[in-house]
Amino acid sequence: QVQLVESGGGLVQAGGSLRLSCAASGRIFSINAMAWYRQAPGKQREWLAGITAVGSTNYADSVKGRFTISRVNAKNTVYLQMNSLKPEDTAVYYCNADRVVTMALGPGREYWGQGTQVTVSS
Repeated sequence: QVQLVESGGGLVQAGGSLRLSCAASGRIFSINAMAWYRQAPGKQREWLAGITAVGSTNYADSVKGRFTISRVNAKNTVYLQMNSLKPEDTAVYYCNADRVVTMALGPGREYWGQGTQVTVSS
């Protein structure tokens, strides 16, 4: 019953910026790490950035210095600020939540959003 919904994607010119958000909904008790991935057509899904429940972050080399991941735990929401976008950033962007425990207090499990399209034009 947990859902992750991404938003904020769209069309942007090279060098521009977008801010993606992903809100987890449901009777959530806790979420461990959250992360962003992307997948271009015909390509494997690529991990981009992750953030722990206490705010520690790490990034893929391809986006380091350009993208910033953040989260607001009280809203069960993770963000991805994307600056200096390049055409090669074009992909569907997905959020991920690891070890999500619901109010039913079952075992923690992983959830994925359905993705939001980001297109960077030259």
